[in-house]
Amino acid sequence: MGSRKTKGILFILLAGSCWGSIGIFVRRLGAAGLGSMEIVALRSIFTVIFMLLFLMVYDRSLFRIRFRDLWCFAGTGIFSMVFFNYCYFRLITISSLSVAAVMLYTAPVFVMLMSAVLFRERITPVKVIALAATVVGCAFVTGIAGGVHMTPFAILLGLGAGFGYALYSIFGRYALQRGYHSFTINFYTFLFTSIAVLPLSDLGKLAEVCTSGVPMFLFSALCGFVTTALPYIVYNFGLAEVETGQAAIIASIEPVVATLIGVFLFRETLTPGNLIGIVLVLGAIILCNTEKKPSA
Repeated sequence: MGSRKTKGILFILLAGSCWGSIGIFVRRLGAAGLGSMEIVALRSIFTVIFMLLFLMVYDRSLFRIRFRDLWCFAGTGIFSMVFFNYCYFRLITISSLSVAAVMLYTAPVFVMLMSAVLFRERITPVKVIALAATVVGCAFVTGIAGGVHMTPFAILLGLGAGFGYALYSIFGRYALQRGYHSFTINFYTFLFTSIAVLPLSDLGKLAEVCTSGVPMFLFSALCGFVTTALPYIVYNFGLAEVETGQAAIIASIEPVVATLIGVFLFRETLTPGNLIGIVLVLGAIILCNTEKKPSA
């Protein structure tokens, strides 16, 4: 069981690292003229195409779902993906990236509380300490620890982003409990996301950018694979071995990776506060790895 949990943690760390790399893609796609919702649509569409082709070859039976379980995928695709992205990108327009990142990482708080109610997961002292270290660590990583003024609307958007982000773990757990494969969850999540986000996007601009040349098309496809298809697949694998609340904390490696990418690729400055935050987040992940799951 220990090796399975370790494998689950490694899967979640890989997912968080992939999500942390999104800045590389967003900067280039943004420079090409795509807005936030167009980037969400691009990621979703390429993920659906990738998963469709893959499942056609790998195992077509994974397309099968029960009608009564559609709410699970509507939950991951619409209530989580579309809702959290809308709140997150709306917050970015009225606040800083640092503020948005920290507010997004209120998600582990929501995950832990909902998991305690819905899945009877225990809120242990170790989890509480790891959660506190995660929130404070993210604040230091993003440079917001010094304090900042936020309007009530910005706070509401931030909490909405965190809550929406948390819903993926909750609905994903329900889908796993109903026997669905990680690939199935991933495909239908982003099918629902694509259907919901397309009316909110500038499809003409999206098509113009993606078809502007072979390099940009391949870059767009890589964006869908690295920042969406791969991380959500491995996150679901990890979710099958690790408690939902712990998984949300472990995935907080994302802002650490994003910060390090900013330092090494974009020559951004790494401050002492950033280092403190990185240590706190990594410490929280280690705590989650050392806590033993209580026997039934």
